[in-house]
Amino acid sequence: MVIPPLPEDNFLCAFGHIFSGGYAAGYYSYKWAEVLSADAFAAFEDAGLDDPDAIATTGRRFRNTVLSLGGSQHPMEVFTAFRGREPDPAALLRHNGLVAAV
Repeated sequence: MVIPPLPEDNFLCAFGHIFSGGYAAGYYSYKWAEVLSADAFAAFEDAGLDDPDAIATTGRRFRNTVLSLGGSQHPMEVFTAFRGREPDPAALLRHNGLVAAV
């Protein structure tokens, strides 16, 4: 922030997007998209970012599941086909520095 907030500032209690107008679910969907993105990228990290063959293999699996299947199947089925499990928020927490890197 350019200027520190005033002590009497009640921004969090008055942020209309969350508390009124029906937009709260939209914020949840943004965070869920971040979970999916971080977890998908973690597949490449798990493969080894400095291993071109492992990255290529993971990339093909991503292409053959997430990119190829798209909306033809339920999104959870598509993600599970790519990762071999349901989404896990651990990668997002790690990428945001909220838990120690493994």
